[in-house]
Amino acid sequence: MSLKHFKLILSLALVPASVRAQDDYTKHFDPGVMGPPAAVAISEAAVAKVRMPLAPGPFAATWDSVGKNYKTPSWFADAKFGIFLHWGLYAVPAKHNEWFEKHMYGAELKWQEEKYGPLEKFGYKDFIPKFTCEKFSGDEWATLFRKAGAKYVMPTAQHHDNFAMWDSKLTKIGAKDMGPKRDLIGELCVATRKQGLKFGVSNHGIENFTFINPSKAVSDRLKTAKVDLFDPDWKDIYHYADRSEAALTEFLTDWVERNIELIDKYQPDMLWFDNGVNGAKDRELDPLKLRVAAHYYNRAIEWKKEVSISTKGLAYAPSGDNFKQVGSIIDFEKIGTRSPPGIRPGPWQVDHPIGSTWGYTEGMTVSKADSIIPKLVDTVSKGGNFLLNLSPMADGTIPKAQQDTLLAIGRWLDVNGEAIYGTRPWRQFGEGNVRFTTKGDVLYAILTGKPGDLEIKALGGGKAGRVELLGSGGKIDFTQNDSALRIKLPARLSESPLVFRIGGALL
Repeated sequence: MSLKHFKLILSLALVPASVRAQDDYTKHFDPGVMGPPAAVAISEAAVAKVRMPLAPGPFAATWDSVGKNYKTPSWFADAKFGIFLHWGLYAVPAKHNEWFEKHMYGAELKWQEEKYGPLEKFGYKDFIPKFTCEKFSGDEWATLFRKAGAKYVMPTAQHHDNFAMWDSKLTKIGAKDMGPKRDLIGELCVATRKQGLKFGVSNHGIENFTFINPSKAVSDRLKTAKVDLFDPDWKDIYHYADRSEAALTEFLTDWVERNIELIDKYQPDMLWFDNGVNGAKDRELDPLKLRVAAHYYNRAIEWKKEVSISTKGLAYAPSGDNFKQVGSIIDFEKIGTRSPPGIRPGPWQVDHPIGSTWGYTEGMTVSKADSIIPKLVDTVSKGGNFLLNLSPMADGTIPKAQQDTLLAIGRWLDVNGEAIYGTRPWRQFGEGNVRFTTKGDVLYAILTGKPGDLEIKALGGGKAGRVELLGSGGKIDFTQNDSALRIKLPARLSESPLVFRIGGALL
């Protein structure tokens, strides 16, 4: 147990329960911590209260059992390109970013009250009726994703606001009972699989318990009025008024049960957790994560499906070495900032936003395909999968700019997908603005910069028998000696990344 957690538990124990529930957050919690500050004992107590039985099978809720029985899904290594979706209540205000529940009680308070009125009359919960989703069509979305060339799709089942986007029996604060009154996850699940794509869900809800941290003045206002953050009917999306040990235990039990419900109801091919589950320093959240993993993987055996959890950092790396993931595919947030700089062994993926924010915001910028495709190529050349995040609007529309980018990616993959899907890294991931992938005895050289005659020093001294430009239908002139392979490009080529199929004794 860390000193931080010891002090937390001691401080809670010294405060009478009647007072504890209303205590100000800052007395016991660090607002900078993403996940709930639960000691191992609290996590164990939470797991003990889970009402669903552990699915029978070889997986037990221990690291040894998960590590011994887990295998990375074979489909994952070949898929390469997936779609992520940040879609939820935060798309209604479409302001700042997908963390608006936090910001509207702080930095965005002035904007919030000018637009929607005082918090006493309009809190975050009041965005629910405005989350209509009336233009949402799972079939239209899934068709778009297939045309984009994606092989798997992963919407956000709940974000940090804990609003359930599925038909949940565990809470009434969700899309089935409020707002659109539709099972949004279920509809997209059916539509996605109809298109032959894998379907996963992401769950960011574990960060909800410590997510809202208003100033004392704002807290006092709402406490006096006994509304919004202090209305017990809405505690499931706020978790502010009561941050006692008992409330935390209840919250963690609910987190496990919501995951089990998602698993049993939708049989996801992937279950993705955000940073809040890491609990890496003292492994304080391990009992929760192991309970979910054991249930999920036992269920997958029953379904005869290959599935995986995907997490960041050390969440499922109890040794403290992120190369030694146990029962999880590691995920990196944003290419170029946290993603691997070179070839990384083992399964991994990087999630990257299509625009300037993860959730939809008014005025957000959207990257074009000529910016996204090189990121996809770079990731695949290093052995990873690329998960492109979209930002739908509150009415269920995927904005045209995002659709245009997706369709352009799809057109490129229609021609060049053989250099992406089912490939593996070469002995080096690239040279200059060229990236390499391999499949069997074929090497692909992908030119991510502007077209021009190409010199590849890494291919000096080899024996290239043939060089072809994908999509051109013919051979390409080239020369090769001990110093380099030189490719003469035909005139009038497009600006999109060019892909050369190189056959011969190169590997």
